[in-house]
Amino acid sequence: QRCVGGYMYLRALIGPEELLLKFYDDPDLIRACMSGWLALMDEGIRRTQESIELDEIFLAEDICYNHGLLISPDAMREFLFPAYAALIRNAQNRQQRPIRLKIDTDGDCRPAIPVYGELGMSVMVPFEVASGCDVVAIGRQHPTLVMGGGIDKRVLAKGPAAIDAHLQHILPAMVRRGGYWPTCDHGVPSDVSLANYLHYRRRIVEWDH
Repeated sequence: QRCVGGYMYLRALIGPEELLLKFYDDPDLIRACMSGWLALMDEGIRRTQESIELDEIFLAEDICYNHGLLISPDAMREFLFPAYAALIRNAQNRQQRPIRLKIDTDGDCRPAIPVYGELGMSVMVPFEVASGCDVVAIGRQHPTLVMGGGIDKRVLAKGPAAIDAHLQHILPAMVRRGGYWPTCDHGVPSDVSLANYLHYRRRIVEWDH
């Protein structure tokens, strides 16, 4: 079940800069907004669960920038995590199948991994290379984390030789590790030619077999 994460929800309501001030200047407003977020997301999940059991809850969060978290771990725990924990608990109570927590955030997600781990996060994407995320290194540091992404979108524009060198760094190590699916670390840019993209995909398929 895909959900807009609480931080992304707050940012859309309040604005990216104003939100950072509101955590300090008007915490009651943030709590009220998160109460509304929980009611909305919980009802959407409940309706889905009338028909199927869930495998995961996916939170589109975007809580990081290229130097780490946009708010502190303490602020995450105070303002976001109570609603997240309630959402996961309510969903799990409606079914028998275990539900995974998957977090999506751009930027340098490395400081966020242990924090979301407190909630039971087991899957994260997309590990933006331009922000310093190397899935090979992160995979070693967090061996049980399921990971997707980590293919540098910028390299795909540079041609087959650059693509092959980039994939050679990532794929042998991550195939041995397991728990990884290779995808671009964001949308594929317009300067990536179809020929380059098809070359990249062929290389991925070759490693998969």
